[in-house]
Amino acid sequence: MPEFGGMDAAKFEICNKIAYFCGCIYFNSKNIIYMKRAYVFPGQGAQFVGMGKDLYSGSAQGKELFEQANAILGFRITDLMFEGTDESLKQTRVTQPAIFLHSVILAKSKDNFSPDMVAGHSLGEFSALVAAGAMSFEDGLKLVSQRAQAMQKACEKEPSTMAAIVGLDDEVVERACAEVDEVVVAANYNCPKQLVISGSIRGVELACEKLTAAGAKRTVKLNVGGAFHSPLMEPARVELEAAIAATRFNAPCCPVYQNVDAKPHADPEAIKKNLIAQLTAPVRWTQIVQNMLADGATHFTELGPGVVLQGLVKRVYKDATIES
Repeated sequence: MPEFGGMDAAKFEICNKIAYFCGCIYFNSKNIIYMKRAYVFPGQGAQFVGMGKDLYSGSAQGKELFEQANAILGFRITDLMFEGTDESLKQTRVTQPAIFLHSVILAKSKDNFSPDMVAGHSLGEFSALVAAGAMSFEDGLKLVSQRAQAMQKACEKEPSTMAAIVGLDDEVVERACAEVDEVVVAANYNCPKQLVISGSIRGVELACEKLTAAGAKRTVKLNVGGAFHSPLMEPARVELEAAIAATRFNAPCCPVYQNVDAKPHADPEAIKKNLIAQLTAPVRWTQIVQNMLADGATHFTELGPGVVLQGLVKRVYKDATIES
């Protein structure tokens, strides 16, 4: 039987299992390396009818938080989440708070939720901040609801769209957008060779033509209501800025890797500043995952509906350990 530092394979496996539940990774009889847990929270697009119903029916705390949310929002979002239609759930004013609620209540329902670092994709950053204790559940939900309504108004003010670009380096996409004489920018750096661009309808069309000519494997127009994370969200940013400035933020229990710069933050004022800038700045998800890995993340957990972020993390680092 193979031995590991004088320990047979059976004992080594038992030690590994014990170490896992103690929050560390056991490599051999002499070296113990502590596990760093990274929790990640999804954004808009991960929703599905029925999401969160198990949390409502299976937990007194979950039911209480959902009912609190119904009261805060002024409508029964639980009816739309649990028994609604795909169309009703796609409304921005519903989608964003619904995903936020599912993610945060899921985090609160975990007995062993003790993150070493957290991050959220776009909307998911609000979920990450609440889960890490940087703001209260009530304040987080109110901000998410205000964000959704402000974004919806900005979308209605000027028709705009987004498109996914597959198969090109970041620099090629950025250069093509810069060459277009319309509003169009790189908005989501999701994983290597997969970006989302955002801007005016004409700007996105022209950029897609250039990127197809440059060798993109695919350019896919997204079924979204507007140009999120672009300069066209400036009216929403201005509207949300006052609400964020008036909200109490605390130091989180762990570093929060924020979308605007992909760096870890713990200072409440810096977190506020970055959260305000987020609406018109790109989501640097590729860089967030790379920085988490560089800072020692050994285990990723996605909290929220769907498995989108699991796929993106794996595309950044194929050997990553990730679960939901």
